[in-house]
Amino acid sequence: MAASIFQPYCGSPPIPGGLHWNLDPVLIAALVAATGFYAVCYRSRKIEIGIRQVLMGGVGLAVLAAALITPLCNLSIALFTARAGQHVLMLLVAAPLLVLGLPRGRVGRVEAFAEPLAFAAMLWFWHLPSFYDATLQNNVVYWVMHLTLFVAALGLWRVLLDDSGVNVFASLFTGVQMCALGALLTLSGRPWFSVHALTTWPWGLSQSADQQLGGVIMWVVGGILLSTFTVVLLARMFAASAPVAIRPSPLG
Repeated sequence: MAASIFQPYCGSPPIPGGLHWNLDPVLIAALVAATGFYAVCYRSRKIEIGIRQVLMGGVGLAVLAAALITPLCNLSIALFTARAGQHVLMLLVAAPLLVLGLPRGRVGRVEAFAEPLAFAAMLWFWHLPSFYDATLQNNVVYWVMHLTLFVAALGLWRVLLDDSGVNVFASLFTGVQMCALGALLTLSGRPWFSVHALTTWPWGLSQSADQQLGGVIMWVVGGILLSTFTVVLLARMFAASAPVAIRPSPLG
């Protein structure tokens, strides 16, 4: 009896012209259920969600769907570059939009320090070669990777979008450690991930070139997004701390 051939989630490594959508009914049902949750919350009197939050959450779910359902998911099986792009969409675009789309309480001091550290730990852990390779060799590991990274990203953005002064330092720390990982991937003299040893060539890329492009996405694109966000936080902090000019009384 012949052994069955393992197929990664999102399909076998594609070749040009062979990309396909991920029509996993369980994933689609989960996204539809999340959309329904927003609709119910908007109409509920117990949960205060305005139309702006519904729109934020809706766009966040659309970005998440684009990362997991479109051919980008299939391409991420072949190219580390696509996986890096997929994670930028999920962790730096969809996650903050979903956090903005729900009511959130104040972030405690412990959370303010723990959440950025947890996100950094997950990001580096899943880019260790043996654990990254395992995500394309076992579909349970694949989903554990996505879920732990995304949950960590939601926790991180709860801190970054809080009004405490800690969010500035958390944003700086996150940007620095993400850029450092991207720089290591870009400047490394050898490929890290054995699962892409044969999957990049049909796309006209060596494995090293693919890893370098993925590292640039993490380093430059991720760095620009987080740097812009940090600048906005700093501007708001300086504006709030600036002395208010006292206007003379019209009667004085």
